[in-house]
Amino acid sequence: MNLATVSGVSGEEAVVVGEQGVVRVADVVADAPTTVLALLESGRADEVLAAAESTPVDSYAPLDSVRFTAPYRRPHKIWGIGLNYVDHAGDLSESVPEEPASFIKADHTVIGDGDPITIPRQSERTTAEAELGLVIGRECRDVAEADALSYVFGVCTILDQTAEDILQRNPRFLTRSKNFPGFFSFGPQLVPMSSLGDFADDLGDVEVATIHNGRVHRRNTVAHMRYSPAHLVAFHSQVMPLYPGDIISTGTPGAVVIESDDVVECDIPGIGRLRNPVA
Repeated sequence: MNLATVSGVSGEEAVVVGEQGVVRVADVVADAPTTVLALLESGRADEVLAAAESTPVDSYAPLDSVRFTAPYRRPHKIWGIGLNYVDHAGDLSESVPEEPASFIKADHTVIGDGDPITIPRQSERTTAEAELGLVIGRECRDVAEADALSYVFGVCTILDQTAEDILQRNPRFLTRSKNFPGFFSFGPQLVPMSSLGDFADDLGDVEVATIHNGRVHRRNTVAHMRYSPAHLVAFHSQVMPLYPGDIISTGTPGAVVIESDDVVECDIPGIGRLRNPVA
């Protein structure tokens, strides 16, 4: 059972997604929050997922009858990680730094599955990067690496965009190059750590692929990251508190240049596939 948000005539609302289809959170637990972010912040996400297991099948709608959107629009923080795969750093003729190379994206960048990525007029070379996302499930501060993944509610697929030509002019332009509208797509579903089985131990066997116009541009496994997901959570919790719904985008196996009318995807077997057209 996963969490997601669908868009309908009454707006966006949280749903539980299972093999039998989708069911509104409000139809699973009547007094539960009706947004995914509020579920995480209230600590009631696991309760809702457990209750959905016993919800009658006829309460579920078919998957193809709904439109998934971003799981939520207003996370407290989005941490992005650069140069975390050694192979990707080699693409850019850069060395992997001795500490995580991180940056923050604002929530106006958030879009969901199927929404267009708009290339900004200020950029002539924009890239898209498929990444594994970590979604924080409970507040953590100064946590040890050994305990870090216990603070992660779940994982998701992400497409992180960069105005690369702006960044190449000066590395101090990183924030600007990463923060145009539509530069952070995530979802369509949040997959709880509790449902990942052997993957959940360290996420090392998870494979991430950047797909460009139907072809795999680059793929790699999390085990080839310089800094593991657990290390990233622990490291950033020592910088500032991480709150429920905060997202850590863990780095890409490879960025691809995108142009108008392209389609770019993040594919992570066992977790999901995220697809966005380019405008």
